[in-house]
Formats: sequence, structure tokens, C-alpha cells
Amino acid sequence: MSRTVQFTSVGAAAMIILAAAHGPSRRATGVAPRDMPRLATIDDRYESYNIEMVEVTGGNFWRPYTSQGIATLTAKAKQASASGSTAFSGQVGQDTTMFQKRPPLDLTNPRLRKLAAALGPAYVRVSGSWANSIYFHDADTPAPEKAPNGFDGVLTRAQWRAVLDFAREADARLMTSFAISQGVRDASGAWTPAQARKVVRYSSELGGRIAAAEFFNEPDMPEYAGAPKGYNAAQYARDHASFVRFARAEAPGMLVVGPSSVGEGTLLQGMADAMPGFMSTKSMFSATPRPEVEVFSYHHYPTASIRCGMYSPPDTALSEEFLGRTDREYMFYVTGIRDHALPNQPPVWITETADAACGGNPWASSFLDTFRYLDQLGRLAKRGVAVVFHNTLASSEYGLLDQRDFSPRPNYWGALLWRRLMGTRVLDAGPSPTGLHLYANCLRGHSGGVTLLAINLSRTRSESLNVPNAAERYTLSSSRLEGNSVQLNGTTLGLGGGDALPVLHGIAVPAGRLLLAPSTITFLTIADANNANCR
Repeated sequence: MSRTVQFTSVGAAAMIILAAAHGPSRRATGVAPRDMPRLATIDDRYESYNIEMVEVTGGNFWRPYTSQGIATLTAKAKQASASGSTAFSGQVGQDTTMFQKRPPLDLTNPRLRKLAAALGPAYVRVSGSWANSIYFHDADTPAPEKAPNGFDGVLTRAQWRAVLDFAREADARLMTSFAISQGVRDASGAWTPAQARKVVRYSSELGGRIAAAEFFNEPDMPEYAGAPKGYNAAQYARDHASFVRFARAEAPGMLVVGPSSVGEGTLLQGMADAMPGFMSTKSMFSATPRPEVEVFSYHHYPTASIRCGMYSPPDTALSEEFLGRTDREYMFYVTGIRDHALPNQPPVWITETADAACGGNPWASSFLDTFRYLDQLGRLAKRGVAVVFHNTLASSEYGLLDQRDFSPRPNYWGALLWRRLMGTRVLDAGPSPTGLHLYANCLRGHSGGVTLLAINLSRTRSESLNVPNAAERYTLSSSRLEGNSVQLNGTTLGLGGGDALPVLHGIAVPAGRLLLAPSTITFLTIADANNANCR
């Protein structure tokens, strides 16, 4: 691991030389930090994350890739994609070769807590499809070895207490969901709050608080999510109304979030209306009584991993089409459903997102995915999405941290820079030329200051900006896009002794033309922008 580094202007010169070495850029793009209008305001906990319920309890989660496994799965995924048949056509959760049994996540691990706290304040969402069928053993006696009938897993008091402790230490407000499987249904098949009530009351006994909750995870795939066979929109509307009554009575102040559907605008396009076992979100909000939510939520994965039979080669990761799927999903759920079904237009949270469903593709843990991650944060902030939950904090290939030792992956460093530099007021950075994406927020902690995020997607061409102010530059790069190391202004990032985070100093750059090397991500902080929207 590298030591803490103080970055100097020598690094700035090195980055300019690096950019020039890749040939001339297009005509420089001009930016006007002082005059950027305000577009939206995001939550101070905008950048949040998931810890899956199965991580808390232990159990089957996505099997880690091996070199041989990648080759085999890639071949199968190419064949499936060519034939139009994937795991999402009905095999999700049925192929045991996708999963591997894991022990419970050690939420007391000092490194895990320290690195999570550095991203705070945030929300931590403990949910996922495994939460839909979880039995809460509300006693201090030994938990049953096998879940009771109607459930698929067991959550103990000690495990839930560890969740509450972790959230407190990490400055993370807790979000969750509840069991909806056969074990909590009455003779008529209606949902009852028997389990949810126990979780809420035990949390209160410990001095903890559930800040927000979804009824259940991904109801547009109800049968795969643990709901009874044949579960439909009318039953969902009935059950959701019962959930809202429970929440208001037992947990006043807990935000009701929903529906947390997944992928109907991209990944599962057309399936919810056409295939058994799926249920469209539109039908849920057309049923009576119409579901009431205080926050509108959905999940977005631009594709599924090779584990689930979808092949997206790494070459697509920087394409406009791939990155633009974030906008397509937003338009489907927010413009297409929320804006019509919910006249009060509640705030929007994306409660799961990553490069690919089913644990992420092999390159999810590399610098290549940091472009998608930060571009997505920029796009969604411009649209006024209040909170975005990355999946996950520390499990599978799409974790911000390595699941073996909790060491930071490239996406973690991107997340940390966003947390440190991007404030809650979102600005219009102006038009972005193809291949160079520009986003801007007020500079965190500096009245009148602006942070510009410039993402050069080209693998071969340098880009340049005309910046009218002196600034500080933070450029992320990697010698290998599909590698797991990342450099800030040319110096490799890593933890120091005692897991100390490096000092993330920028390098001073003068006003004028600024070169951006191919395949780099640059945060540019302009403290004296004097933008009136940032005062």
C-alpha cells in the first residue's frame, strides 16, 4: 500500500505532457463558471450505498469470478445474447452455479467502518431480494438452523444490532425493506406486519432508527422476489396500503419509499407486460388503492452480467449509448410513471445501481467502471434525483471495496472525490461535445465556488477546456483501463499505515487552456468563480 502523498505542481506538468503526447485535441470547449445557472438541489446524502440483507445474515450471494469461469460464462453469454435467451427470461434465482455460500459480513471491521464513514453522511440500504423472505428471530436464544416455513433465511438480533451500530459509526441513515413471503401472510393471502413490527420495535429498543423503508424489493418480478405465485397488481395495491398504515402507526417519521422496481426501461424492457412472473410498475400504480409513497424509487442496471447470460463487452463501457441508458431508465420511471401517477411528484431515489445486475461484470471492479459511476452521478444530479444508492459497498465485483480485504477499488476513490468536492447545488455546465461529458456543482464548503467534472471518454484523443479562472485540478487515470489501480494526478492511490486515507490535494493550474488526456476523469475546483447560485 502506498504512503500518504502531498501532490505538487510537478504532477500538473506531467499531466499536461501526458495529454499532449496523445496528439492535438479538438477546439477547446469554453466554460463559464461564474454564469452557470442552477438546475437542482440534491440531498447531502446523495451518494449512498447498499449492504445486501444476505451479507448481514450470511448465505448464497454471487459467486466470485475466476479466469476460467469468466471464459466459460462469456462464451455462454455470447451464445445466449445471440439467441435472445438470457437468465432474465425466467431463470433468475434458479441457477445455483451463480451463487456461493458466504459467512455474514463483519460489520465491526475497523477498515470497513473507517472507509464507509469517509463517504458520510450517507444512507445505507439493507435490503435486496433476500430481504423479501427473511425471518427475524426476535429473541436472544439460539436462532433456528433452518428458517421457519414461508421464509428462506434467518436474521438474528445480534446481526440487526450490528447493522444499527454500523450505521451510527458510518454516519449513515438506515433504509430497509421487509418480509413479504408466505410466512407473513394470513389465510386470505394478505400481507401482515408480523415481522416488520418486530424489526421496527427492536430497532427502537436499541435507540436506533429506520429512516426509510420500501415495502419489498423489486416487486415487478414478484415471484422471483418471494411473493406468492400469481401475485398481481391488485394484491400489491392492497398489501402496500396495509404497509403504509403500519408505517404510520408503528414508525412515524420513517419515509415510505417505493416501488423499487427494476429495469423496465432498459434491462427488462417489455418483460413486465409480456411474461409470467413479471408485473409492470404502471399496473401497480393503476390499481386501487393507488400506492402512496413519500419517495419514488427504482433500480437501474444498464445491463446484466455474464452470470445472467447477458454479454456487454468492455468496449461498450465508454459508449454514449451505454451511458445514455441512465437517461432512458429515468424517462421510463419518472417521466413515464411518477409524473402521471403521483401528482405531488415526490423526490426520486435510485435505491440500487451498478454497471450490471447479477453481481457486476468482471470489469466492474476496474477503473473502466469509474467513468460510468461518476457520469451517472452527474447525469442524475442534473435531473434532480435526490439520492443514488450504489450496489454494493463491499460485496461482489460491483462493490466499492474489495470483498476479501475491504481495500478501496477505483470507484471508491471516485466516490470520495465526489463527496469532498461536489456540493448539493447542481449547476448547468453548458453543452458537452460528444465524448467529453461536463457536469458542475457548487464547490463543497466554499461560498461562490464551483466544481467542474470533466470526463474524457475517448481512448485516443485529448480534449481541452478554456477555463477563465485559476483552479485546482484532480485528475484520475490508470495505466490500464481494466486494471484495479488508479492514479490521482499521476500518483497511485492507496491506504497508508493504520489504513490512513491519502491527502487528496489538487494541483494548481492557471486560467486558460487546460488539456485532458484520453480516458481520464478530472474534477476542477474553482474557488473564486463567484457564482451567485453558490453563495
